[in-house]
Amino acid sequence: MSAEILSLEPKILWNHFYRLTQIPRPSGHEEAVRASVVDFAKRCGLEWLVDEAGNVLVRKPATPGMEERRGVVLQAHLDMVPQKNAGTAHDFVTDPIDALIDGEWVRARGTTLGADNGIGVAAALGVLESAALRHGPLEALFTANEEAGMTGALGLETGALKGDILLNLDSEDEGELFIGCAGGLDGTMRFHYSGDPVPPGYTGVEIRVSSLRGGHSGMDINLGRGNANTLMNRLLRMGRARHGLLLASIDGGSLRNAIPRESTALVAVPSAQKAAFLDELHALAATIAGELAEADPGLRVEAVEAALPAAVIADAVTQRLLDAVAACPNGVHRMSAGIEGLVETSNNLARVHSDGSAVSVECLLRSASEEGMRELADLVAGVAERAGTTAVFEHGYPGWRPNPASPILKCMIEVYRRRFGKTPEIRAVHAGLECGIIGAACPQLDMISFGPTIRHPHSPDEKVEIASVLKFWEFLTATLEAVPER
Repeated sequence: MSAEILSLEPKILWNHFYRLTQIPRPSGHEEAVRASVVDFAKRCGLEWLVDEAGNVLVRKPATPGMEERRGVVLQAHLDMVPQKNAGTAHDFVTDPIDALIDGEWVRARGTTLGADNGIGVAAALGVLESAALRHGPLEALFTANEEAGMTGALGLETGALKGDILLNLDSEDEGELFIGCAGGLDGTMRFHYSGDPVPPGYTGVEIRVSSLRGGHSGMDINLGRGNANTLMNRLLRMGRARHGLLLASIDGGSLRNAIPRESTALVAVPSAQKAAFLDELHALAATIAGELAEADPGLRVEAVEAALPAAVIADAVTQRLLDAVAACPNGVHRMSAGIEGLVETSNNLARVHSDGSAVSVECLLRSASEEGMRELADLVAGVAERAGTTAVFEHGYPGWRPNPASPILKCMIEVYRRRFGKTPEIRAVHAGLECGIIGAACPQLDMISFGPTIRHPHSPDEKVEIASVLKFWEFLTATLEAVPER
């Protein structure tokens, strides 16, 4: 039961996180959690406002004697990624998250946990609530819709924040301080079609790819995990080329920033070819499973007879679609030359789905450099052009350029050394943080991102390490006390 996490330390943080698990808050459905934060601010007698982008800003005065410290903005996002295992009955718009303690971790039963970024939100609320902490002037910025386009951060008004320092509470490795991140860009190709009649002598088959690990398309893109869309595409290309397969519909992946775990396609195959097709499909699936044996061992591929579809996508359109998906960049495009182990540029082939009139292929491009983003976008655009369509790019957001000379970085390194007896790692991250966007609106901010240890965000395997949450809280509160004067 979710309530068991109330026994964990620090209680002030876990109490707020528990309440967040009880409020459905998938991206685009943040009304209830926004109202909860506003009610909290009112109860605490704090200044608050909600802007046109759906962000909530709460201000707390400095504690006595700390008025001359630099102002700090605590920043976290309100929404969570809604992902669940096949067979898990859960409606993210109406149902609470069922969190549980699993050894040294907290996870959810069959769904994403929402520790990304619920732990950050809970920490900020805990700081705002506590009367025991010492700190300078505080602002807490709770942004909207981070996971589905960062529209809250993008809608932040220029100069909206008064603080000098921004602490982004949305990183996922305790003991690491992040000083830079990649920018992102949505890319979409669409293949329009009208339904063709199914020729005589065909049988309907439903193909399912499932049980992949998935994960965060920034943090996990370099782990070699299977992409359900590219794997389904291999199966469909084989079936079309060797057995006359006709595609009726497809639905693969869910969110642009989640590596796709599942895909389902409804196809029609000549009845005389059905047995041979199924044999070859299972043989190819076994080959793919062997390729993924280390990185993603849970792959399942199923093919079952289904009702014959009412219509199929024209074969010429299907060919162009399958060729485009096969040619589209997916995964790591380039590693950083300056930071060992850091991905510089990548693409997540996130979603392939039909709606009765078109098949959309949706990607999320990421790069730490503008040139890398342009190069990758040109590659995707070239794939679309060769496939007889166009690629539309939108909802771009900037990266965050590292500043190794950051004053708050120096302060936090010293705080961490004193508190824990070691030096934190200084890193940049390939995931898209809101720091770049917020920094563009409020250029005076000196920014650092940090957080507890979270594993497998954006997937039902998401979990947060209990001990790291306590260290995160201790580090955050000690940092607030150590912030220098203006």
